[in-house]
Amino acid sequence: MINRLRLDKYSALYLWAFFMVLFTILRPDTFLTTTSFKLVTQENVINGVLALAFLIPLATGTYDLSIGLNMSACLVVINWIAKNTDWPQGVGLLLGLLVCLVAGTISGFVVVKLKVDSFIATLGMSQILTAFVLFVSPQTISGELSDAYKNVGAAPFLGLQRFVWYLLILAIIVWYVLEHTPLGRQMFATGGNPEAARLTGIRTDRLRWGSLIASALVAGFAGVVYSWKVGTYGQSIGPGYLFPAVAAVFFGASQLKGRPNVWGAMIALYALAWGVKGLNLIYTTQQWIRPLFEGVSLLAAVALASRNQIIKIRKRKTPIGQQVLEDLGVAPKDAAGA
Repeated sequence: MINRLRLDKYSALYLWAFFMVLFTILRPDTFLTTTSFKLVTQENVINGVLALAFLIPLATGTYDLSIGLNMSACLVVINWIAKNTDWPQGVGLLLGLLVCLVAGTISGFVVVKLKVDSFIATLGMSQILTAFVLFVSPQTISGELSDAYKNVGAAPFLGLQRFVWYLLILAIIVWYVLEHTPLGRQMFATGGNPEAARLTGIRTDRLRWGSLIASALVAGFAGVVYSWKVGTYGQSIGPGYLFPAVAAVFFGASQLKGRPNVWGAMIALYALAWGVKGLNLIYTTQQWIRPLFEGVSLLAAVALASRNQIIKIRKRKTPIGQQVLEDLGVAPKDAAGA
């Protein structure tokens, strides 16, 4: 019975259901309400966008720890352009994304050409982007973005602000590319075993480089969403969103497919978000609740993902190189035992 329930693959859904029942009992008047649903859904859109940004390079076995600062860089450019020029605010949006494009390109060059570990390379890029953000504007910028600009993303649509639907569209695009295109299969093959993937003809370096560029652009879009949602800039905004996004991706990697995947990350993100919401309703003045909950969740998620990976490796009967071919759909599965 336990095996049929697949606690390892669907633990986030069970955890989500547990939170909904528990906090509905403890706080029946404030937890499971229309207002709470809207708040939790809308407040976690930026985390969701950054989770997708982190997930894209992770599919190739590459880490991007600069997503929070890419968000900040795009946001500061948008606000600086609005404050100091008469240009259309859409120009600031495009220039902000251009900065992220450059940052992602440089990160990819350092990782692919200079052979620096992606963890270290993107950590260094985070510091460079921090310097850029401080150089452009060391002060908070507020009240410079027009209502017309913010309504592009913040105006209501079907009961929710538009950027919620933008996240859904982005998630569907990333899911389709990763799960239903040759490009996505090649990315996962690269992440599973880069050397075996390279020997099958996959351009692994190009995929890793491109994934870092895509990650930076998606992270920049998180900055765009923040500009629609809040409209202000502050130095510490982006990095504060990094941890929940990473926690969601790692937790989600143990869900559904047993590897990094879009819907696992989204389910994990909102399961944790509802848990935080319930705890905040009980401990209304305790600011340590959220970081403690997210920290424990990340440790548990990584431990679960590591355990599942070890089990998969031990059970694997197909040689890794052959498995890469099968994942790409270019080798018959009955050839594995040949």
